[in-house]
Amino acid sequence: MAGCFITFEGGEGAGKSTQIGRLKNRLQQLDHSTLVTREPGGSPRAEEIRAFLLGGHAKHLGPFAEALLFAAARIDHLDKTIVPALKNGVHVLCDRFADSTRAYQGSVGNIDKTLIDQLERVTLRGVKPDLTFILDLPAEVGLARARARQAGKGEGADRFEDEDVSFHQSLRQAYLSIARADPGRCVVVNADQAPDEVEAAIWAALRERLPRITQSAVRPLDVA
Repeated sequence: MAGCFITFEGGEGAGKSTQIGRLKNRLQQLDHSTLVTREPGGSPRAEEIRAFLLGGHAKHLGPFAEALLFAAARIDHLDKTIVPALKNGVHVLCDRFADSTRAYQGSVGNIDKTLIDQLERVTLRGVKPDLTFILDLPAEVGLARARARQAGKGEGADRFEDEDVSFHQSLRQAYLSIARADPGRCVVVNADQAPDEVEAAIWAALRERLPRITQSAVRPLDVA
């Protein structure tokens, strides 16, 4: 049986990494094979593109050029990491996926929706998440969290964290629009609460939408 593909989306500081880690632990406790990955990145070539993009080196080229670079990274990520894992029955938890391109470069970057649709069709080749969690919180709260995290690690803001609050407010609305357009796939979770509460909401939604992976994995009996 193929694995499930679950993606996590949301603005900066929404807590995606924290919740992906918690969900991975829950699934592994149930004996499910689980892979955590991220975008941009998740494969060697895609990680090289990630460093270029988040370093701000493509910003001057405009949103469409950035979208093309994200697509190139995504193709390699799918080919080398995501698709092989799913075919082997591994559940894949991904920090950002195609919805991020649709939100960041499409809605906020004002790239025509038809163009984004065409790019997504060529890039994904039919691969689609089984479930997407959109972690939602006010932009101001998310940015404050992101900056506190950066200060704790002694790091500076990346290409997108460095945008002003109006950019992130628009981004939040873009994600909510994506969720409204595809309610069968997307679940909006209030991320402006304690991590334990966010985790509980994600697990409840997973039990409703994908009940087969919230139960212990069934392993074949050994044959003497």
